[in-house]
Amino acid sequence: MAKKLNITPLHDRVVVKPAPAEEKTAGGIIIPDTAKEKPQRGTVVAAGTGKKDEPLTVKVGDTVLYGKYAGTELQVDGGDYLIMRESDILAIV
Repeated sequence: MAKKLNITPLHDRVVVKPAPAEEKTAGGIIIPDTAKEKPQRGTVVAAGTGKKDEPLTVKVGDTVLYGKYAGTELQVDGGDYLIMRESDILAIV
């Protein structure tokens, strides 16, 4: 997060930087690229202003859990991000 993101989400949308996928299991087995699962954890890097009567509960810098198929993937300046509604976020960690 050293560089500012040039995306401003609208209303109740947030931009999340997904955490890197696990490289090894707890037992030390290396996971091949074809078997890696999509991460379901990430850091909020940009947030909208919220809906008219519903302010956002997440803020920039929060680590969040989200659904496996939540959000839309996008690439900005060589980085991978997800943009999703706040309702797609399951929890703040």
